[in-house]
Amino acid sequence: MTANQVALSYLLASVLFILSLRDLSDPASARRGNLLGMIGMAIAVLTTFAISHRFDLAIAALVVGGLLGAVVAKRVEMTQMPELVAAMHSLVGLSAVLIAYAVVSDPTAFGLETPIPPGNRLELFIGTFVGAITFTGSIVAFGKLAGLGKYSRLFSSAPVVFRGQHFVNLVLALVMIGAGLLFFAASPEGQWPPFVFMTVLAFVLGILTIIPIGGADMPVVISMLNSYSGWAAAGIGFSLNNPMLIIAGSLVGASGAILSYIMCKAMNRGFLSVILGGFGGETAAGAAGGGEQKQVKSGSPEDVAFLLSNADSVIIVPGYGLAVGRAQHATKEMADKLTAKGITVRYAIHPVAGRMPGHMNVLLAEAEVSYDQVFEMENINSDFGNTDVAFVLGANDVVNPLAEQPGSPIYGMPILEAHKARTVIVNKRSMAVGYAGIDNPLFYMNKTMMVFGDAKKVMEEIVKAIE
Repeated sequence: MTANQVALSYLLASVLFILSLRDLSDPASARRGNLLGMIGMAIAVLTTFAISHRFDLAIAALVVGGLLGAVVAKRVEMTQMPELVAAMHSLVGLSAVLIAYAVVSDPTAFGLETPIPPGNRLELFIGTFVGAITFTGSIVAFGKLAGLGKYSRLFSSAPVVFRGQHFVNLVLALVMIGAGLLFFAASPEGQWPPFVFMTVLAFVLGILTIIPIGGADMPVVISMLNSYSGWAAAGIGFSLNNPMLIIAGSLVGASGAILSYIMCKAMNRGFLSVILGGFGGETAAGAAGGGEQKQVKSGSPEDVAFLLSNADSVIIVPGYGLAVGRAQHATKEMADKLTAKGITVRYAIHPVAGRMPGHMNVLLAEAEVSYDQVFEMENINSDFGNTDVAFVLGANDVVNPLAEQPGSPIYGMPILEAHKARTVIVNKRSMAVGYAGIDNPLFYMNKTMMVFGDAKKVMEEIVKAIE
């Protein structure tokens, strides 16, 4: 391919990526967005193959990676998607580090002069430490999401904190930057010690940055690491002198940063406080103060079917429990039965429901729930007060009224106001607390009926009981 053909191909791929992001912002157009993104990536990959000097190695890498991806995609459950995303982020970070080391080892193979020019050294420094932090940080996030805390405390879903933690992180960051400056100024013979030292410190920082973040903040961590992986990919692009990687990485990095901001706003927390683990420690302290026994009113699936059948309006609030039980199809079947009886049924989605942004939207889309029945929090909250039944399926923190009480660890966090409905039904496996680690007064209200059990089994029994 000529240089102009390569430039035009990469430009077309970039335009498709931008259009993909636009369509992915709306559930109704998300499928088209995915398709545009795949077409854009296919164009970018084929163009890169066309200019590759080792076509055989490129094909081998594609086949091996494609097969592994296909196997993982077949085996992963929907509830494991957050862990999968974290694992993929770690691979992008590691790729950035390995490519940076390849460039430093043989600059001429990448079209660079020896010694490496200052501008390229700066790119390598930034790409390496961002990639290293992304790699180890994503591994810790994977462990927390996968419940590996029983094997190592580093992966505990509870915040892992120690005295002077922030000071240690600050010192390590400053020393890492100092090592980067030494690499920047070193001769080709003396560049390896500071470069390796800087990389090791970045790996350690990645671990120390994520371990103090509790499970309640995992949606923010996922979006934050998504942003990091994008910037790491952009760094790879600079190292390889590949404009396509720079553009794609920048798009991912910028969109991930925006998503992180949206998630923090939805949880009423500052981005820095989440990254520094401040919220996690506060939540743990707040959770430790409870413990008194309270009474709840429980019912059967038949009781739920009676209440739902005699309502005029129902709002379903899906949560992680629905994902664990894989109850989305049974829930849609129940909603269809109620709709056939003339009952208005809608779904209320909280921005951080589940364990990653958009988790509930994906589950409902998988069950082919109509998009016009699905409402975001800001569009449906005002309707709870006029709703006969709010049916909470496996959600906890996102419907916790403590968010409205000053002094609560989650005070100020926007919630779905299910407690304002005339009747509240809550399906949970047990009375265990959510990721925030605090009790939920909604479960003990006089108008609340708890229905305990696996979400799918409970929903199937409700479907059978609705006449």
